[in-house]
Amino acid sequence: MDTGQELGGTIPRARVEDDAPRLEPMLDLEWSRAIELPQAAMTAATPSELRRAWVHRAPQDSVLALFRASAGMAGQIPAPWWLRAMADGKLDSREQGFRVEDRIAQLLGPRPGWEFVPWAADGESGYWEFMPSERGKSGHAIPTTVMNTDRHPGWIDVLPAHTGRTPDPIPVAGLAGLRSRLGVFEAVR
Repeated sequence: MDTGQELGGTIPRARVEDDAPRLEPMLDLEWSRAIELPQAAMTAATPSELRRAWVHRAPQDSVLALFRASAGMAGQIPAPWWLRAMADGKLDSREQGFRVEDRIAQLLGPRPGWEFVPWAADGESGYWEFMPSERGKSGHAIPTTVMNTDRHPGWIDVLPAHTGRTPDPIPVAGLAGLRSRLGVFEAVR
């Protein structure tokens, strides 16, 4: 009778707690899916048309909780400016962030030369470019760009038209500040 004793050396020993696999949630994958936009969103003409990801529709508390958990595991992660501002306690709700974006769209959308660019960095809300400032008389390769930011409470930065090294963004004091300086920003052609 064969008892299989010759196989004794090949049978793995029982796991002890120190050998147990450590399973951690795949927060980076979950966060990536949370900010993922459908392909159709890439044709958005305004920020409101771009709001198709889970972070835009899910309960705000759930979005904030997943963002904080994901950011805690991986350091800085891609996210909309308004979510970073909410997480830092600078903005009360994403609806406030949406209002800022929508007011910029109401100001720039009808003005000649301004175009909304929906394909910003992962998780971001898009930005506005002043196309006449690109390759105009001044010859700049990169147009004047208006983008949202969580860097300051005005929520708006303007990146001047440029060629070569990227200049520091100009902080703008909210929509009123943008409206009052548009003539200066649009003068670069």
